Amino acid sequence: MKTLQKGFTLIELVVVIVILGILAATALPKFVDLSGDARKSVIKGVAGSMSAANAMIYAKAQANSTQGTSTTPGSTSVGGATVATEYGFANSASELAKAMDLTPSTDFSTATAGEIQHAKAPTPGSCKVAYTKATATAAPTYVITDSGC
Repeated sequence: MKTLQKGFTLIELVVVIVILGILAATALPKFVDLSGDARKSVIKGVAGSMSAANAMIYAKAQANSTQGTSTTPGSTSVGGATVATEYGFANSASELAKAMDLTPSTDFSTATAGEIQHAKAPTPGSCKVAYTKATATAAPTYVITDSGC
């Protein structure tokens, strides 16, 4: 008497699952675009780097008594670059960028005053860090805009 097979064997199920896994692994990158999230993270990293570089500039300016003011800016040498300072901090985003390692440099733009933009973003003006320089009574600020990353 013959027995009838009902269902699939374990090996057949494992083979099907492996094939589906391979197909999913090769097809998933075509459907998921993580570049926007990556650019948002880069802009947040740039803001942190701006803050750290400015802290270093401030420390050197204080140590060398080259803080400067809004009427008579000072200058501080950082990493081989001379940075113009006001109240001990960099007096513009482009000056601050001199003390930073923005690599690759083609990914970033300091053409707009007071901003470091991600040049490869779909809307660079909406993927940026805006820098407001220090005043006599306030430290500099860094405002992240990542809606266009």
